[in-house]
Amino acid sequence: MREILLPHPKKMILDSLSIINFKNVAQAQLQFSPGVNCLIGDNGMGKTNILDAIYYLSFCKSYINQSDSSVITHNEPFMMLQGKYSRRGATEDITLSLQRGKRKVVKRGGKEYQRLSQHIGLLPLVMVSPMDWDLIRGASEERRRFMDQIIAQNDKEYLDALIRYNKALEQRNSMIKNNFADPLLYETVEAAICATAQQVHQARKAWLETFTPIFMHYYNAVAGEGETVSLKYDSALNDHSMHELLDAHRQRDLVLGYTSHGVHRDDLELLLGDHSMRRTGSQGQCKTYTIALRMAQYELLREGNPTTPILLLDDIFDKLDAHRVERIVDVVASDRFGQIFITDTNRTHLDQIMARLDGDHSMMTVACGQCTPIPLHHGQD
Repeated sequence: MREILLPHPKKMILDSLSIINFKNVAQAQLQFSPGVNCLIGDNGMGKTNILDAIYYLSFCKSYINQSDSSVITHNEPFMMLQGKYSRRGATEDITLSLQRGKRKVVKRGGKEYQRLSQHIGLLPLVMVSPMDWDLIRGASEERRRFMDQIIAQNDKEYLDALIRYNKALEQRNSMIKNNFADPLLYETVEAAICATAQQVHQARKAWLETFTPIFMHYYNAVAGEGETVSLKYDSALNDHSMHELLDAHRQRDLVLGYTSHGVHRDDLELLLGDHSMRRTGSQGQCKTYTIALRMAQYELLREGNPTTPILLLDDIFDKLDAHRVERIVDVVASDRFGQIFITDTNRTHLDQIMARLDGDHSMMTVACGQCTPIPLHHGQD
């Protein structure tokens, strides 16, 4: 098994967060610990919204795939998020504002970005959420997006190839739908598809060889050694070139009205033993699986980044037995991670984590969008 004990880069810390009119949080001024930050509250009270605000500052969009306008508190004209970070020995002040009917504005140190893409990657972050269930139960598109997000964070050439592939694919599909017959035009577009498809396929294949043992490590760390899991890259390009696929299915594509084969149809098979996790996994096994996928994502992001990413853990203990909960507590309490934010409805789990920590940590309750710090018990400060 690949050794994954990596040098611990300089930790990035979200020191404070200001929220105005974000979902059900009308206004909040939050101070955070550089270690573990626990948010306790009943479902629907705003815990996840706090994490989503942190996610929004990193990626300029909601983790929950909500439209920009929907994150503004009902009947309010705007929302604003401001985060103060300690990063690589310097202070970063990031402000994101959005008015209804207007484009979002993101500023770094008071200076507005010309393009939002310039900001992506500055504040590395991984979120573990109940929505990760879609990685198992959802369509192949969910798993392709998972692969692409991880690879693209550390490989700009991959992202460029993927964008060019999708653009050429869109052109070919448009030509098919509009009954274009010019063979030279098809040849030009298909040349771009073939070149970029090869690059995307090779990158995904190489990524999976690195990612799989890390994923298996984290799954076993939570589930124990009695279960065998693996990942398999399902791609038509495993056995054929993109050129061969386009030629073999040309007539079929003309009938269907779209390109039926290529890396845009790839999938990632999630296996428990020799069987699909989707069909055979229990709720606890599926939850463990998605947690391990995200932990492995975190590991790779940390390895390829000059700063340690922030880790957001939303409701990770639900549907897990006591054995798995205890093992997750062991994993999270290790020094492998940087700053962590955890939400839960049950304080017992969070107290277990606190009891195993040596460094700084904090706890707060969230109710109806209001956040209140909880004084820690003696011996936890």
